[in-house]
Amino acid sequence: MFGPSASTALLDLVGDPVLTLRADLSVLRANPAAREWLGSDAAEGWRLLRNAAGARLETWLRDATLAIDAGRAPPIAPPLKLADGQRATLRLLRERPNWLLLARLSAADPGEPPLAEWLALSPLPAMLADVASGTVLRHNTAFAALYTGSPRHLNDLPDLLQALLGWHRGAPLPALAAQRAQDGPLVTEAEFIDPQGQQRWLGARLRLWRHNGRTLLLAVLEDQSPLHERDLAHQQLDALMDTAAVGLATFQPEAGWLKAHRKGSPFKTGAKQPVGSLQGINREIVEPASLPEFERLQRALKRGDAVEVRYAVRHPELGRRWLLTRVAPGLLAGGRRSTSVVTLDVTAQAQAENALLLRAESERAVLDSVLVGIVTVGPNGIEWMNRSARRMFGCELEDVRGKPMGVLAPDDDEHAFHAEPSTDVFECRLRGRDGRAFWVIGNAVQTPREDGGTQLTYALLDIDRRRQAEAQSRMAQASLARIIEGAPLAITLHEAQSLRIVKLNQAAAALAGRPEATLLGGTPAQLFGAEQGAQVVADMREALESQAVVQREYHVPTGPVTRIWDARLLHLAGVGDSDANGPELLLLVASDVTEQRAAEQARLQAAISQRELLVREVHHRIKNNLQGVAGLLQQIAARRPEVAPVLKEAVGQVQAIAQVYGLQVGASGPLLLKRVFDAIVGSVQRMQGRVITTAAEGGALMEDWCLPEAEAIPIALSLNELLGNALRHSNEAQVRCQLICDMAGVTVEIVNPGRLPQGFALQNVKSGVSGLGLVRALLPRRSAILSLEQQDGDVVCRLELIPPSVVHNPGTRASF
Repeated sequence: MFGPSASTALLDLVGDPVLTLRADLSVLRANPAAREWLGSDAAEGWRLLRNAAGARLETWLRDATLAIDAGRAPPIAPPLKLADGQRATLRLLRERPNWLLLARLSAADPGEPPLAEWLALSPLPAMLADVASGTVLRHNTAFAALYTGSPRHLNDLPDLLQALLGWHRGAPLPALAAQRAQDGPLVTEAEFIDPQGQQRWLGARLRLWRHNGRTLLLAVLEDQSPLHERDLAHQQLDALMDTAAVGLATFQPEAGWLKAHRKGSPFKTGAKQPVGSLQGINREIVEPASLPEFERLQRALKRGDAVEVRYAVRHPELGRRWLLTRVAPGLLAGGRRSTSVVTLDVTAQAQAENALLLRAESERAVLDSVLVGIVTVGPNGIEWMNRSARRMFGCELEDVRGKPMGVLAPDDDEHAFHAEPSTDVFECRLRGRDGRAFWVIGNAVQTPREDGGTQLTYALLDIDRRRQAEAQSRMAQASLARIIEGAPLAITLHEAQSLRIVKLNQAAAALAGRPEATLLGGTPAQLFGAEQGAQVVADMREALESQAVVQREYHVPTGPVTRIWDARLLHLAGVGDSDANGPELLLLVASDVTEQRAAEQARLQAAISQRELLVREVHHRIKNNLQGVAGLLQQIAARRPEVAPVLKEAVGQVQAIAQVYGLQVGASGPLLLKRVFDAIVGSVQRMQGRVITTAAEGGALMEDWCLPEAEAIPIALSLNELLGNALRHSNEAQVRCQLICDMAGVTVEIVNPGRLPQGFALQNVKSGVSGLGLVRALLPRRSAILSLEQQDGDVVCRLELIPPSVVHNPGTRASF
């Protein structure tokens, strides 16, 4: 197989015009004969010739290229008549990736060129053989390079070449004969290793035809390995570009390509131009902060300099993206300059770097704000201190940067800052550069560095205040213990689960009447006695569950005297810890309030007696005043006969009220209903000067029904009005009144001879200041029922009283 330089030299030796055409059939190279034919500018001459020949030549060129690529014989070229009268016969051959156009000039039709000349001209391996004998008649140099030695017979060729040439065991393959019947070449392919040991993929075009009674085989071979390698490289590069979001462009048009990228890539094909090249990234989408870098990239492209630039763009669909563009200039095999541009989407990397920077800044900000002192020490000494550490040591970072950690420690060789760091927590005393001495607790953590070294990070907590607080706490506890021991209050501590005594003072021992030593580990019953023990335990359980102070009083017999102890129970939640400071505790504080309670009871009894005396005195004076008022009204009635009936009724009402107050003078507690009933009946008889027959039913129940203080006067006035009304309407006849008591309530029944008016209805009686109107106004509606009915010649009035108008109170019997 000839290289490019060898093919050019071979074409220059050919006497006929030969053109090397590109894929678009424009001129790439021309031999001297072609330049002599078409002019010094062979490309321009070929263009003029194509324009002059017109559609016939263009149609033939298009059909010939399609036929050759499809493996068919090309059509015969149309004869070209030149301006000088010569004729040109054209023939098109495929030389990948280019085409060869051969022209023969003659005054008349010259016919086909000699076969030997074509074989010598072709840069592709070619050979001619006799099918009948298998003899190799002709071959060119390129064919001889495939096989060591000079092939004389097809059987001398390697098996792979024989199969490629359609030859098998001394005879052509049946497929070759069948292809000949179709008047077209047979195309075969096979993998072959040349004498240099290189693996090649060869393709062959075979043709049989008859000439002078002989069957000849013409074979043209083509090395397909560069095409396969190119296609494989394209596939691998496409996969790489799609996977890594790479945009690739080249400024050598015949060597580079552009392609649409996967969805989500910032280099995908846009509406106007593909973004796979650098042309798709214009200034409009570059962020302002990245414009200087982008301009540097443009200058490097213009000068052909190697450069690597990272910049940010604002993509219309994907938003902000970071791109890395690398420009790599180079030279092609022909000496022509080429520049390749590779653009990577490094958004994820940039975001990760930004996230790391933000995280580092955030961590530094957090560490700078914590109350724990943080100091980092590298191989060269102190590197960083947070604000708490600077305040703790009374210095700035610049004062100790690059110095060992020992400069922050006192002059003590055994100090933790001088020793080899370990993971154990240490506690030591330090002295700041400002002279302040303090205690710290801390630890040291060793971590690897990016440069391969190690870094120590010290975390230090100032516990000087804690130590002072602990000392003060111990002093306070000692003082509290002395106070508790000498306090007059009985104080005990009980274990929360078993309630056994774990500590007590002398007053608690005096409460139990036993020595302190015998009470330790004892139960609440041993402290308060067996009678109170169960109740004390229940109260302690309640205090443990409620988490609040529980107050109780316990009566503890002490010899002939019963002492009263006011006890407070408190669950000391959070004071004890079963894993650290012992079990949870219950505190009991009790004080002897026997004398205090006795004094309070005496003061209460004195106050009650004084109140009762004052109440009786007030009731007595009210009764006297009411009787005085009644006497005045009677005197007025005697002087003024015209108002005597009205005043007489008012006097009766005042006397009824006075009777109630009179009963309260000598009584304590509720008024007995029977006594109120008798007093009102007696008062009405005296006022009216008539006798009322009374009766009572209920036996002992009459001593149990009482009138509440609020209902005594209204009910007394109601009885006074009902009895007076019965006397006024009885026409001097006998009036009977009966008191009936049972468990449900009390009924007062008044019977007098007479007759109710026609159509009388009690509900139609309006409230007033006398008679039934006053009774309806005074009686409670829900607990007092008043009725009037006609029974033969008598009018029966019933007043039924039920609680709460009356109260059933058996305890009042002894009060009178």
